[in-house]
Amino acid sequence: MGVTGPPGPVMDRDEVDRALARLGAEHEAIETSLLALQDHAGRRLLEGAELTGVTKERWATAEASITLLWTYFDAYTDALRGARDIRSRRRWSSREDLAELTELLRGESVTVAGSAAGTAATANAPTLHGAGRLSHSFSLTTLVDRMNELYASSLDMVVTADAVWSALPARIDLLAAELQRTRRLAHSVGVRPGEHPAGDDLEHITHTLTSLREQVVSDPLAFWMPAQGSSAPGGGRPDTTVYDREARALEDVRREIDAVLTVRQDAEQRLVKLRDVLSRADRTLAEARTARGEVLAKIAATEVPVVSGPPTVLQEQLATAAEYRRRAQWHRLSPLLESLEQKAEDELLRARESLSAVTQPLAVRAELRGRLDAYKAKVARHGLAEDPFLIERYDAARRMLWSAPCDLRVAEQAVLRYQQAAAELLTAPRVPEQGGFEDRRGEQ
Repeated sequence: MGVTGPPGPVMDRDEVDRALARLGAEHEAIETSLLALQDHAGRRLLEGAELTGVTKERWATAEASITLLWTYFDAYTDALRGARDIRSRRRWSSREDLAELTELLRGESVTVAGSAAGTAATANAPTLHGAGRLSHSFSLTTLVDRMNELYASSLDMVVTADAVWSALPARIDLLAAELQRTRRLAHSVGVRPGEHPAGDDLEHITHTLTSLREQVVSDPLAFWMPAQGSSAPGGGRPDTTVYDREARALEDVRREIDAVLTVRQDAEQRLVKLRDVLSRADRTLAEARTARGEVLAKIAATEVPVVSGPPTVLQEQLATAAEYRRRAQWHRLSPLLESLEQKAEDELLRARESLSAVTQPLAVRAELRGRLDAYKAKVARHGLAEDPFLIERYDAARRMLWSAPCDLRVAEQAVLRYQQAAAELLTAPRVPEQGGFEDRRGEQ
């Protein structure tokens, strides 16, 4: 592409020297960056990896961009070298030299072959303007800007992939190692796939982690979360959603296995306690049955609840629990023990309630006997123990309470009559007679 003359005013020697110094510094910085990108561990890994998905697509673009970067850089280097050669011809550059330098430093003096554009276009990378042209011309400033854009996009892709590879596979490997330890421990306590939910969970976690690692290695960019509003290369963080979920699931399984291990450690003690609770419940029920026979013989005109026998299903489940322990089937023993412990406590409570319900009539009779004797003692303290009327009422109530069978309703009425008579006698006024007192009470 031809030019008719230098763009704008011709630069003087000082302007040329300052421009060459600035361009030289930019050239050095770009070269350093390109070499660092060339040696970047992430780039080397990308070159040797079998990529898939979005990473494969973006790496093809990045490779084309890096190739175009070097093409631009070589053209930039040649243009800068040519400008320096012109400036070094003379200590005091002629006007013709300054005009030529102005064209080189400010004009579209850098020519890049059009074939580079075709290479970049195949990978959807940033391309040269006018891809069908045989060559393309740029100013040095424009070329630096384009190199910066290509470098930033390429570096972002490389840094992002390297960040995911540096973070996730190592964490997945550590979790997988912990998973293997947990699997061995689970197997030792009988937690196996198809036999225990935790065993099925371990299988699921194993398959998920294996698949996750393969995906992370082949398509790391699929596990990247860009930072909102960040334009810096590699701005963001690895997406650990799947990893975190499986880590939590493994922790849940570990807690489940710890519970099973606890069962293994104290299984015998818990079984002994279970046998004791069930034995106490059986003895309490036996006592209730004996008490029922006594109540039926001693108490009349009352309903006594029937006492059921001990549930055989709990004894069968206890025998099953003992068999699980003998066979070291801790994963089955754990839920069975928890269920049995609650049922055994409920059975003991039921037996105690049954005994209380059966012996309630005897308790009522004992309360009436105690009340009768208490009033007799109170009467005696007031010097009325020999009163014939009270003696008659007391004897009537006592015969009813100490007879078998005892009619509680009739006996309670007799006790109440004795209480009423005693209360009336104790509250009635008395007058002295021949050095003593005579009771004033009406006929009963």
